Amino acid sequence: MEPGAPREPREPGPGAETAAAPHWEEAKTFYDNLAPKKKPKSPKPQNAVTIAVSSRALFRMEEEQRIYTEQGVEEYVRYQLEHENEPFSPGPAFPFVKALEAVNRRLRELYPDSEDVFDIVLVTNNHAQVGVRLINSINHYDLFIERFCMTGGNSPICYLKAYHTNLYLSADAEKVREAIDEGIAAATIFSPSRDVAVSQSQLRVAFDGDAVLFSDESERIVKAHGLDRFFEHEKAHENKPLAQGPLKGFLEALGRLQKKFYSKGLRLECPIRTYLVTARSAASSGARALKTLRSWGLETDEALFLAGAPKGPLLEKIRPHIFFDDQMFHVAGAQEMGTVAAHVPYGVAQTPRRTAPPNEAPSAQ
Repeated sequence: MEPGAPREPREPGPGAETAAAPHWEEAKTFYDNLAPKKKPKSPKPQNAVTIAVSSRALFRMEEEQRIYTEQGVEEYVRYQLEHENEPFSPGPAFPFVKALEAVNRRLRELYPDSEDVFDIVLVTNNHAQVGVRLINSINHYDLFIERFCMTGGNSPICYLKAYHTNLYLSADAEKVREAIDEGIAAATIFSPSRDVAVSQSQLRVAFDGDAVLFSDESERIVKAHGLDRFFEHEKAHENKPLAQGPLKGFLEALGRLQKKFYSKGLRLECPIRTYLVTARSAASSGARALKTLRSWGLETDEALFLAGAPKGPLLEKIRPHIFFDDQMFHVAGAQEMGTVAAHVPYGVAQTPRRTAPPNEAPSAQ
């Protein structure tokens, strides 16, 4: 054969075909397993209601957190790699996320082409090497979480606006305060003291009013001048809407999705139900709260005015997937009754800010 001449193709030797086949089948199986099975396409972030959840909110990571705190990041990453085929146990935000996905299924049945659904983003300052264990855990529980933000030790808060985040849930109180300071609806989520069954088919979200849905205007009056002056002020300003609080936008997003069911004649069968659970008294200060919601074009399905009574027993009856309050006293009371509660660090009740207890030490979220 002359130099540079094209080579004649060779006949495959004995056994070549059978040797190659297993490798091809193995590769095909590998890539097939990477492809989502019967999962919908992720919506564009600007079209969806985006819920950003930290890894320690979605999963229980107490042992991993202990290793991180006591032995440092290198040992933490090594431990995660060694256990990456062991799924994490569900954390406090897990039932909430499952309920979001149940609503999405109903929405897609009614509006197959709509992107106006919940989009869940895992936001964590974990190292990317931990991502495999998180992915394995998400697949183990058949969760539809396609968007990850892993920042390798840096704060993820700067990315939340780029994701068009409507709500950020984390176990790290400092990260939540950063988000609130950036104008993002956020809360520190806590596990309940005991397990209570929640609805598998209806998302239930309960909100405190002042310093959560509304501004802290009224709470400032209570702290400065007492309850009598507060009642006088609320009566005099009954027809003046309160300014918005940090979670008003999230209630607005829930209301938008509710109306998609209402327009199909499904108000009574709507898989989203919202609750106002407030320490306000109905007769003396409740009207202003309800008129404020009306002025925004919003409503809650139920409004519970407790006149200072504990919230925990009522929440035990409601069994929400999450309850938001600005005061740790009410968060602790809800926890004791088995409710997943989330603290919103906003308003005068946070001054001076409490120091984070040991289990809230900044960490790989």
